[in-house]
Amino acid sequence: MKKIFTSLLLAVTAVTAVDAQGWPANYEGVMLQGFYWDSFSATKWSNLESQAEEISSYFSLLWIPQSAYTGSSTSMGYDPLYYFDQHSSFGTEEQLRSMIKAYKEKGTGVIADVVVNHRKNLTNWVDFPAETYNGVTYQMQSTDIVRNDDGGKTLNWATSNGYSLSSNNDEGEGWDGMRDLDHKSENVQTSVKAYTKYLIEDLGYTGFRYDMVKGFNASHVGDYNVYSGTKFSVGEYWDGNSTNVKRWIDGTKVDGVTQSAAFDFAFRYTCRDAVNNNNWSNLKNSSGISDEAYRQYSVTFVENHDTEYRSATASQDPIRKDTVALNAWMLAMPGTPCVFLKHWTDCKEEIKNMIEVRRLVGINNQSTYAEWMSGTAYVGRTVTGTKGSLRVMCGNFTYDVANTYQQVLAGKNYKYYVSKSIEAPWIGKGSGVYSVGESVTVPLLAISQDANAKLVYTTDGSEPTATSPALESGSELMFAVTTTLKVGLLSNGAVSNVQSRTYTFKEEGAIDSHKATMHVCNQSGSLNPLYIYIWAGPDNEQLNGGWPGAQATETVEEGGLTWYVQTFAIPNTGDYEVNFVFTNAAGNQQSVDVTGMTQDAYYIINSTKIGNKFTVSDVTSQYAGLRGITDDDAADTDAIYDLQGRRVNEMKAGQLYICGGKKIMIR
Repeated sequence: MKKIFTSLLLAVTAVTAVDAQGWPANYEGVMLQGFYWDSFSATKWSNLESQAEEISSYFSLLWIPQSAYTGSSTSMGYDPLYYFDQHSSFGTEEQLRSMIKAYKEKGTGVIADVVVNHRKNLTNWVDFPAETYNGVTYQMQSTDIVRNDDGGKTLNWATSNGYSLSSNNDEGEGWDGMRDLDHKSENVQTSVKAYTKYLIEDLGYTGFRYDMVKGFNASHVGDYNVYSGTKFSVGEYWDGNSTNVKRWIDGTKVDGVTQSAAFDFAFRYTCRDAVNNNNWSNLKNSSGISDEAYRQYSVTFVENHDTEYRSATASQDPIRKDTVALNAWMLAMPGTPCVFLKHWTDCKEEIKNMIEVRRLVGINNQSTYAEWMSGTAYVGRTVTGTKGSLRVMCGNFTYDVANTYQQVLAGKNYKYYVSKSIEAPWIGKGSGVYSVGESVTVPLLAISQDANAKLVYTTDGSEPTATSPALESGSELMFAVTTTLKVGLLSNGAVSNVQSRTYTFKEEGAIDSHKATMHVCNQSGSLNPLYIYIWAGPDNEQLNGGWPGAQATETVEEGGLTWYVQTFAIPNTGDYEVNFVFTNAAGNQQSVDVTGMTQDAYYIINSTKIGNKFTVSDVTSQYAGLRGITDDDAADTDAIYDLQGRRVNEMKAGQLYICGGKKIMIR
């Protein structure tokens, strides 16, 4: 490996206007953190795509893990290595693009986790990969590493091995283990700007969550956002002092315009302290949403992947109880709430209703509130939206609100009361998917100052009118088949504020419509050229032509192997599975049948046979998520790989590796 790097002269497109503005004003959307720690299987891109219909019904933004290749088949993405190679532990680039597109079509934007404070190296302390995108090659140099990286350990190594570092020290907090980047460097700025623009304009992301922004100056986030044109940006400025967070937000300004929101850690700590210390009045403590000038830029949360309980040896800083009540508090407040995935999956029905109340009242990120009542055992606020007001109470309490409010939700340690001036129906069951044989009971309320107001409804998707079936407030409806329910408030002969829910019933075991990708490696070489015959569903529908199918032509390189790739559409029916046989062109040699594929899978055709048919091995767990070896890698004769074709940064004694086309072992 060469030790002397030459600088690249890269053109930077001039930015002539400030188009971005950190986070929209009066924003009513709610964000979902679509992952938790080590959620590789649960939140792979294909799984998230299969949930797009339900998630998009309640969330306007979906934050996902850093999606580029890190050099590991199991990484959450916080050890970034590549920027433009989007094959991660959560799926392929094709699956990522498909997932982003599916959400965008339903009106939900996907938020990229941008990790640019630090960067991983290829084989030593200071070498970074070269990546070519749109004809331009980007490569960071040893001189792009801050001079005091790792407390001087990097400088000592670099000096001893003939490298130079930047003359600039770190602008913020250091982080041992990876190289902290010098964001004053023109080369670093050029690479990161190209990367962020690629995320928005090419991959289709809606905005960014910047990791560890305490590590570099806030002004750089402003510059990157202006260059990429994003209007949604939130920084992880991990600090419980809201004054420090607000100072960081101000630091992102470009030409006087704020360019990023920030996570409201102070809000999170008020939630933690309230329940862990058995003092609900702590929820009144100051946080980002306490300041009307900064509410627009406050992204609130109760838990995230860094604070959640992971294991007995990694307990982190979890909230131990009452997470549903704390979500009720958060979803009633101004700012932009960010719901943690585990809370969503565990308490979905209640969180759906909380979001529906937020919409009903018209609460946005700049709404105002007033303290209602508080004590050690309880706390209450009145939040004013664009359509009315919401009184939220948390803790242990017995209280009846004034006649001008109506209770719409109640659960363990929380209640929601909505002002009757809203003049709207309340449907107390969120849209959802249920198994055939179940039934869904839907409570209905007329929220109105008119004591004689009634509810009118339809179940065929049409708009209810004054002559539609009518119900008294407090009635219930029950459904056992797929139904779109629409309910309007009938007062003084007029119908207003129609609300809608959809209840979908599926056969037990039925799956959501999605795409699945098959990778097959013809390792034995016995079926050459390779043909794939595919049939699916109860009627044995032919998906790839009649026997012997169609020749496989599309390939990718992953794990040091060549894989033929084919993607299928899987309908949402329980008896629809993809089945296939691998053959040669004549169809007189073939594999055993492979049946029951409903998700992404990897298969290897073996040279062994059962009778006269080649066996097939399902190697999904071994190969899913691996990155292919590129031509650039192959040309690097000093690169080291394990026997699965994965590039490694260090070798362990007693294990075999491949270097320069030869097997080597360190003893």
